[in-house]
Amino acid sequence: MINRLLKFLDASPVNFLAVKNLSAELEKAGYRRVDAREPLGKVSAGDRFYVTKNDSSIYAFHIGRKSLADAGFRMICAHCDSPTFRVKPCAEMLCEGGIVKLNTEVYGGPIMSTWFDRPLTLAGRVIVRGDDELNPKTLLLHVRRPLLQICNLAIHFNRQVNDGVKLSKQKDMLPILGIITSELERGNLLMSVICEELSISPADVLDFDLYLADAIPACTYGVHNELLSSGRLDDLSMCYAGLEAMISTDTSDATKVLAIFDNEETGSQTKQGAGSPFLASMLQRIALAQGGTLEAFYQAVERAFMVSADNAHAWHPNYGEKYDPTNHPVLGGGPVIKFNAAQKYASDAVSASVFAEICRTAGVPCQRFVNHSDVAGGSTLGNILASSIPLRGVDMGNAILAMHSCRETGSVADHIYCVRAFQQFFS
Repeated sequence: MINRLLKFLDASPVNFLAVKNLSAELEKAGYRRVDAREPLGKVSAGDRFYVTKNDSSIYAFHIGRKSLADAGFRMICAHCDSPTFRVKPCAEMLCEGGIVKLNTEVYGGPIMSTWFDRPLTLAGRVIVRGDDELNPKTLLLHVRRPLLQICNLAIHFNRQVNDGVKLSKQKDMLPILGIITSELERGNLLMSVICEELSISPADVLDFDLYLADAIPACTYGVHNELLSSGRLDDLSMCYAGLEAMISTDTSDATKVLAIFDNEETGSQTKQGAGSPFLASMLQRIALAQGGTLEAFYQAVERAFMVSADNAHAWHPNYGEKYDPTNHPVLGGGPVIKFNAAQKYASDAVSASVFAEICRTAGVPCQRFVNHSDVAGGSTLGNILASSIPLRGVDMGNAILAMHSCRETGSVADHIYCVRAFQQFFS
């Protein structure tokens, strides 16, 4: 199971590739792809299908033995985007000595210092001409070798670096792509990489969405190999745990839903984010495709339960003072239920009790997280989704260290625990 997770992490450096890989796993498990532009047709118990939006979010459905109106649905939600750096248009910046750096902008909220002095690569999508203007073609790009690096300034020029330095997103975070060796490469270094990787002509390229990614493979570490080290554990580890549970459980009375959204790190307010009505419209279409009415969808919502799966903060042995004195989850302690009095999380006493019982039945330990009252916390997609579909639900996740670092740390045991809890939820 852990080897599968590591392979998925290595193959999914950006949202587009994560959705491609999730799609492939679903198809191997018997799920068929549905085009949201086409009629859904009649759906019956046991039917399995999925749909994507913008190539960066994916929604899988396993139709239950009972109708949506009678049994509702059980939903696991996660997100496939992570903080990184997006390559800007006209990105190449030629410097002295022929060095070319790329102009980038920050996506989400990364710990920027963790991106220095490590091999990086490029991944994303490239848009090329199609049959007509409204339908260009999309090609996915993943350069599978170290290609760039953001280099620190030597300590000799920055003696205060170990006392803390304020970083400029525009000045300090620009990666070196390479050194030009001829005038033909001037202004064309990035395009030459794109075209060589995809075997296309520069004239065919219309635009791209490209991002920086860690080029070092995911791995386990620790005396017992008990820890996980990888970029994008937040939140690809939850995406993959949901996938494992989805494809390993049989048809149940309720309809199972796996919803993997994009753009959680920037607020979820996009057509492929949790703030979009897209998922609600798909569930309505399923209710109608079962021979029901819009009323059946409303009934299904009242019978539904949502697990919003987004990683939590593990207790850090060097910074214990940052955590709540009585609610600080630890690595290896099991899934974490997250609470917040300002309603940044969807959990309440009822939904937390439901998930805790699911864990108990699955034989899995369960923890709770609340912010230290003097430390502002983050938010996630659970309450955003619940504001458009009034779902009963819980916010949870596995505890990790260094959230939003270029490389995060999680627990092998917690991933196994989480899959077992999700399997119980879907059973």
